[in-house]
Amino acid sequence: MLCAYLVPARPGLLLTEEVTMEGIQSGFNKNIIIAVDESSNAERAVAYVAKLVGGLPGFAVVLLHVIDDPQEDFFRNEAEKQQWLAEYRQRIQRVLAGYRDRLVAGGFAPGSISQRVTLRNCPSMAQCILAERAEADCATIVVGRQGRSRSEEFLFGSVSSKIVTHARQCTVWVVE
Repeated sequence: MLCAYLVPARPGLLLTEEVTMEGIQSGFNKNIIIAVDESSNAERAVAYVAKLVGGLPGFAVVLLHVIDDPQEDFFRNEAEKQQWLAEYRQRIQRVLAGYRDRLVAGGFAPGSISQRVTLRNCPSMAQCILAERAEADCATIVVGRQGRSRSEEFLFGSVSSKIVTHARQCTVWVVE
């Protein structure tokens, strides 16, 4: 049994309220979004989630890959852009299928795993991941830490650092 102590604005007055694990879990958002790409860091993030919460009841996972919408002058024409996007989506779907298999092997029910590949114009990848988290109604974001030195991270920033800095009303797990 856990007790939560509520301290009102008036000094000297202390109230207690009984809180049970069932009460905590009944209102607990167990939706997890894992931002992935083709890196070994993303593989470690998926493996961590599979090992930590795989097989526990009620958890659901969204595997998210954000495609940063290429600039207009990146391709010669719209047809070339669409062909690149189609090929890229197919490659990413294969990667996500492998991650999904890893989660299922870790104990997640196949129906509790969804995949989301989205094309966005991203001012920063972190902002896009945070926006997708809000849309998917997930309480936890999981990202792999990019293998940068401290000086590189200071100069260029990192997606995981920006997510940690700007995330609100959620938990962030950065897996190294």
